[in-house]
Amino acid sequence: MSRTPLVAGNWKLNKTVAEATELVEGIRAGTKDLEGVDLVVAPVATALHPVAAALKGAPIGLAAQNCYPEDTGAFTGELSPLLLADVGCTHCIVGHSERRQLFGETDAGVAAKAQALQAHALVPIVCLGETLEQREAGDTLKVCLGQLDASLDGVTVDGDRLILAYEPVWAIGTGKTASPADAQEVHHALRERLREKHGAAAADAVRILYGGSVKPANAAELLSQPDIDGALVGGASLKAETFVPIAEAAVH
Repeated sequence: MSRTPLVAGNWKLNKTVAEATELVEGIRAGTKDLEGVDLVVAPVATALHPVAAALKGAPIGLAAQNCYPEDTGAFTGELSPLLLADVGCTHCIVGHSERRQLFGETDAGVAAKAQALQAHALVPIVCLGETLEQREAGDTLKVCLGQLDASLDGVTVDGDRLILAYEPVWAIGTGKTASPADAQEVHHALRERLREKHGAAAADAVRILYGGSVKPANAAELLSQPDIDGALVGGASLKAETFVPIAEAAVH
C-alpha cells in the first residue's frame, strides 16, 4: 500500500509569536507547489493561535507539542485536546523522549493522551525510541516494541487517526543519526508488530516517521527506506531553508 509521506516540524521551546508566524509564512511559500507530501508544524503553545491564522487555507497541519488527557478541570498549566482543537490544531505530539526523560512521562500516560486526542478528532503523533545504553545493550527492538504495545493500549490504530514516530534518544539534538539501514530495521519491526496486533490494513496504513537529527543532507537516504514514511524534524525545522528541502526529499 502506498502511504503519503509526512514531514512534521517540532519547534520545541523556540520562536516568539512574531518569529513563528514569519517561519510558517516562509514554509508556506516554499512548499506552495509541492505535492505528494503532507506537512505539519508544531510551534510552542503561545504561538498556536497566530500560526493557525497564518496557515488558513494552506494544506499544512498544526500540532501541539503535548496535551493533558482531561477536557477541563483543576489542572493548572495544562492544555486539553478540547482546547487544542478549539485553537485549530489537527495533530499533537505525545511521548516525545524529552517529555519521557525530563518530565517522567510513561507509556500509560502517552496512551491516555492519545485516546483523548482521538476523542476530539485530533491525530496523535506517538513517539518512541531507545536510549544509547539500551542500544549498546542490544535491546533496541525489545524497548521499542514494548513502548509501542503499551503506548497504544486502548488507542484506535488506523492510518487516518494515528501517526508513529521512531526517535532514537541518542540521535535527538546530538547530530548523530541512525543509519538508514538501522532505522529501517526498527521501522520494519514496528510495522510487523502493528500487523500482528492490529491487522494488515492498519499496519499498511499507519505512517511511521523517523526523528533524530534529520537534515537536508541525510533526508533523502533516510526517507527512501520502504518503512520510513516521513520525518519528525527538530532543529532543521526552525528555518524554512532547511525544512523545505526535507519536505522535498520526502516526495518519491
